[in-house]
Amino acid sequence: MRIVKALFVPGSSAFYFDDQQAIKSGAPHDGAVYGGKPETPGFKAVRIAGEALSVLLQLENGSWALGDCAAVQYSGAGGRDPLFLAADYLPLLERDIRPLLEGAEVGRFRDMAARFEALEFRGERLHTAIRYGLSQALLHARALATGRIMAEVVCEEYGLPVVAERVPIFGQSGDDRYINADKMIMKRVDVLPHALINNVKTKLGHDGELLREYVGWLVDRIRKVRTDPAYVPTLHIDVYGTIGVICALKPARVADYLASLEPVAGEFPLYIEGPVDAGEKPRQIELLAAIRRELKAKGSRVKIVADEWCNTYEDVVDFTAAQSCDMVQIKTPDLGGIQNTIEAVLHCRAHGMEAYQGGTCNETEVSAKACVHAAVAARAERLLAKPGMGFDEGYMIVRNEMERVLAVLRSRAGKEA
Repeated sequence: MRIVKALFVPGSSAFYFDDQQAIKSGAPHDGAVYGGKPETPGFKAVRIAGEALSVLLQLENGSWALGDCAAVQYSGAGGRDPLFLAADYLPLLERDIRPLLEGAEVGRFRDMAARFEALEFRGERLHTAIRYGLSQALLHARALATGRIMAEVVCEEYGLPVVAERVPIFGQSGDDRYINADKMIMKRVDVLPHALINNVKTKLGHDGELLREYVGWLVDRIRKVRTDPAYVPTLHIDVYGTIGVICALKPARVADYLASLEPVAGEFPLYIEGPVDAGEKPRQIELLAAIRRELKAKGSRVKIVADEWCNTYEDVVDFTAAQSCDMVQIKTPDLGGIQNTIEAVLHCRAHGMEAYQGGTCNETEVSAKACVHAAVAARAERLLAKPGMGFDEGYMIVRNEMERVLAVLRSRAGKEA
C-alpha cells in the first residue's frame, strides 16, 4: 500500500498560544485576552489564537489518514521549540515534505516515523509540532493499510500485550476552576482539576493562601456533589512554578508548603505539578529532587509532577534517572513524533516512574484521539482530557475514543465489553 497524495491544511487549535513569561510577570486579564506586552520571541500579544496544520495522506485504496501538527499553549517557553504558526511552516511542508510522502510505501510505523524524526533541513530538525502531526498521520496510515486500529499497531510493533482496560483520565478546568470542577465531579472524572494556578497574586497567594483555600473548597465540593462515597478522585493541580516564586526556590520552604496542603486534601491523593521553575534543566532536576527528599523526610504523601524543562524523550529519561519526581508529564507535542511519547511511557514504566501522558488544551480532536491509542497501548498511568479548556468537550473526545478502542480490542479477543 502506497501514499498517493499528501495535503497540508492550516486550521485552528482548540485554545490559544499564551506568553507564559508575560503572564508570570503579571500580565492582567482583560476579558478573554491579556493586557501588557509580550516577553517571549514571536508573540505579538500576550495571548494569540492557537493554530494547527492538518496532514492528510491518501492511500491507494482511497482512504485518508489524518494527523494534526499542534504545539502547546505555552509555545516557545521552558526550553521548547519556537512559537508554532502555520504560515511559517506550510512552505516547508509543501516544498520538502510532500515529495518524501507521495509514492512512499506504508511500511512499519516505527520505521516511517523514525525517518521523519531524523530529517534535517538547513541544519535544523523539523519543528516538534510538525513531527507530531506527521507521525499521527503515519500511524493512522499503517492502521488503515493493515485493517487494524492504531492501538493494535502500537502493541504489535512494540511487542506489547493488548490490555483492554481504561487509562485514568485527567480533566483540566482552565480558569473556570470552580464551575468545571463541579462538571468533573458529576462525570466522576478519575483525576481533577488542573486548576491553572499560573499567577501568584490572583491564584496562589503571596503566602499560598489562595491555593490552600481552593484545595479546601475542592475537597468540600467533592464530598457534597458526589452521589457515591466510593468516588475518591485524585487531585492534580498545576502551579506553573509559582510556589517556587513565593518560596524563593528554597527546597525546604517549598516542601513545607506542599506538606501543609496534605491535611487539607484529606482522603484525596494530591499531586502538585511544576512546583518550581528553575530556569534551566539541570537546576530543575536538582531542585525537584531536593524537594522530593524533603517531603519524604517529613513523611508527606504529596507527590510531585515534573513539567517545565522536561520536554523531550531524553529529558524524561534524565528526570527519571535522577528520581527527581514521582510522576513525569509527557507533554505529547513537545516530544515531536508520537512514537517518542510511546517510548517515554514505556521507559517510565520500566524504571518505576509514573507516566502522565499529557499534552495541551491547544491541540485538536485528531491529535487527542491518536494519543488515546498510544496511552491504551503503552499503559500510561494518567491521560489528559483534551483539547480545549471547557472540560466537557475534551473529556467527551478522549473518553469516547477510549471506549471505542476498548470495544474493538475486546471484540478481537472475543470478550464482552
